[in-house]
Amino acid sequence: MSMLKTPDQISMMREAGRVVANALAAVREHADVGVSLKELDEVAADVISGAGAKPAFLDYHPRWAALPFPGVICASVNDAVVHGIPDGYVLQDGDLLSVDCGAFLEGWCGDAAISFVVGTADPADQALIDATDAALARGIEAARVGNKMGDLAYAIGGEAKRAGYGLLADHGGHGIGRTMHAEPPVPNIGRPGRGIKLQEGLVIAIEPMLILGGKDDYYHDDDEWTLRSSSGNRAAHSEHTVAITADGPMILTLP
Repeated sequence: MSMLKTPDQISMMREAGRVVANALAAVREHADVGVSLKELDEVAADVISGAGAKPAFLDYHPRWAALPFPGVICASVNDAVVHGIPDGYVLQDGDLLSVDCGAFLEGWCGDAAISFVVGTADPADQALIDATDAALARGIEAARVGNKMGDLAYAIGGEAKRAGYGLLADHGGHGIGRTMHAEPPVPNIGRPGRGIKLQEGLVIAIEPMLILGGKDDYYHDDDEWTLRSSSGNRAAHSEHTVAITADGPMILTLP
């Protein structure tokens, strides 16, 4: 199957992406001190079902996972980098929360993530989030016809590394379409001029995952899904689904 999408298929993915964006916006609005991650999961579930879509994460069971994922969103708090399970944990003042969400609409997938602080933000946490969002923006800007995947990866990770942040080892973005995770892999660290050439019609999920303190290592939590920074430092995650077009990158996961 070709990795490239037609304009009509990209339009359908835009509608799936809109559902994801609206779910994330609702979660962010509802998140507050005293609110549980499970409540936020229910908020996202309501938005997705109300749009006639299906959650992409719920019951997702890749070969490496012992158990299917039990939530509609991934809700990762503080040193949890990604894949946090939305359980009964109640948010505290100053928690750094990363929320990842995916949805299928008419058989097409959208995938996006945001990070924010609940309540009072530590300046270092806010700077981390800003750096993660900036890395995403650089990656999107590099998602242009004729560039190489290494150009995109370097745009994401080069400046982040120079600023002293770690990037989650062995993880990055991915192709997306009829399935949530497809070819090609989209690394967050790379060398300019290397890798596949970016072509019109390629749709990818770009997702930097930055960690305070410069170390990239992680470990699996006891739930076998959550990835935590080995240093115990806080992390942030930012993601958009992006189509590469003749007119430049098109973000598909905006409201």
